[in-house]
Amino acid sequence: VQAAPQQVAEDKFVFDLPDYENINHVVVFMLGTIPFPDGMGGSVYFCYPDQSGMAVWQLLGFVTNEKPSAIFKISGLKSGKGSQHPFGAMNLPHTPTVAQIGISVEMLENLAQQTPVASAAVSSVDSFTEFTQKMLDNFYNFASSFAVTQAQMTPNPSEAFIPANVVLKWYENFQRRLTQNPLFWKT
Repeated sequence: VQAAPQQVAEDKFVFDLPDYENINHVVVFMLGTIPFPDGMGGSVYFCYPDQSGMAVWQLLGFVTNEKPSAIFKISGLKSGKGSQHPFGAMNLPHTPTVAQIGISVEMLENLAQQTPVASAAVSSVDSFTEFTQKMLDNFYNFASSFAVTQAQMTPNPSEAFIPANVVLKWYENFQRRLTQNPLFWKT
């Protein structure tokens, strides 16, 4: 948690993100101690160095007094194009191996008109459903890695074999039921 931003202008703040190559998501939240002034909010930007070391800024989204936190996926942004940003004219100290999160305090009307980078949005699938889907994929891939043809099978009376198509059918049924009702398993 970084609670001490570097103030670079009256209405602009930055946080350094060392080792940003290993960060997938960034959570931005207000501490609750100092609200935004009435009618104001904060645009959230991600800045990373491109291959030549130049700063690339991308709009992630915003936080407001009514929406005091947000989660942004930055793992897919590290090779994208920059966007218009309010930090351009400033001479910010920037290390080629450090990314930054920039917060620009702006009017709420301006925030509503901005278009964040689409790939920064975090999946709307709840974490349980996402976990279950990943678990199913992992189980199917694991079970499939042991698949053998009948010709490759060696008789062993103490082992039971399950046809791969049975596992696939179960996998597809479970996925379908999970899509229809993520809590079906509770009934």
